[in-house]
Amino acid sequence: MPEKHPLTDAQITNIPLPAKGHRDTWHDSRALGLQLRVSPSGTKSWSWYRRTPGKGPRRITLGRWPAMPVDEARRHAAHHNSLVAEGENPAQMLEEIDGEMRFADLFKRYLEQWAKKRKKSWRGDECLYRLHLQPLHKLRVSAITRREVAAVHAALGDRGHTTAANRLLSLLSKIFNFAQETGLMETSNPTRGIRRFKEISRDRFLSEEEIQRLLIALQSETPSMRILFMLALLTGARKRNLMAMRWEEIDFARETWRIEVTKNGQPLTVPLVPQAVRLLRELQETQRGEAWVFPSSRAQSGHRSDLESAWCRIRARAKVVGVRIHDLRRTCGSYQAMTGASLPIIGRSLGHLSQRTTGIYARLDEAPVRESMCRGAERMFGNGHA
Repeated sequence: MPEKHPLTDAQITNIPLPAKGHRDTWHDSRALGLQLRVSPSGTKSWSWYRRTPGKGPRRITLGRWPAMPVDEARRHAAHHNSLVAEGENPAQMLEEIDGEMRFADLFKRYLEQWAKKRKKSWRGDECLYRLHLQPLHKLRVSAITRREVAAVHAALGDRGHTTAANRLLSLLSKIFNFAQETGLMETSNPTRGIRRFKEISRDRFLSEEEIQRLLIALQSETPSMRILFMLALLTGARKRNLMAMRWEEIDFARETWRIEVTKNGQPLTVPLVPQAVRLLRELQETQRGEAWVFPSSRAQSGHRSDLESAWCRIRARAKVVGVRIHDLRRTCGSYQAMTGASLPIIGRSLGHLSQRTTGIYARLDEAPVRESMCRGAERMFGNGHA
């Protein structure tokens, strides 16, 4: 008979590690079948090991210590022991449960059957999943409770990303609503009752000194990358639209860029200031037969699809702290405001929509918007070349 010990969390902390190639097993004296398995790497895992009805001894992994403390491990062992006493086989029951859908599979179904058919921004959902939802990846859908969802939401918010955390919670709510509507989940939506973080609107934009440092930093980039970020400042366009810019959308005669699909679902004609036209002509001379202004052979879409690594590099070189790519869009609007542009004009140049200003935007032509953007560009870059 193996020696048993009344295991405690304090005792487990000081358990010596076995030699390389071996694994030690410590048996708990207070819960039948409960074992703590210790590996040379320091991993300590709980398991339940007993003879089950109809079969020989079976082992069920319960979880890792210290994430699962002694008391919780004993509760799991007691539950399995009660099932054995009733003639059930816990291992077989778990094997049947393992056939349930995992969250990773649910997300794939949500993406293919719902998001891609209804959301222009479905790639954003894919990005949130890849970056922040890995803790739920292997969990069975029926096992995901409010506790797991709240932990993921809090982990992101506590790092200062409150807006992203709230978007993540909204995405999870949509996914679980989809699961309920399609019969993939019968339990209640685990996002209900989780309080969202209070969001603070960002007002960060680049100062004139920071813009000059950014311009110097961009000189070390490829022409394509330099021009892309310059256009972000000069047009105030969203990065998604910039990356997907097509040459057929550029009208050099009228000096405009026609964006057919924007975030708000409305097409937008962006006046191109002289600096922007000059940069685009410079880039066009280096390309032959390209459909995209910023093509990428590595991206499935055919155009550049990610700017984060490049922006981190540029931002560090320019020594601009706490600036996101979206803040370049805010900078464009802010410098128009500095030159006396009205809010409707600025809103029209950035493609904003709201119930109170939609009618005003509809009546504005390109002339005052172009004039406002030109004044803002001159304030940012001076009268010199971009």
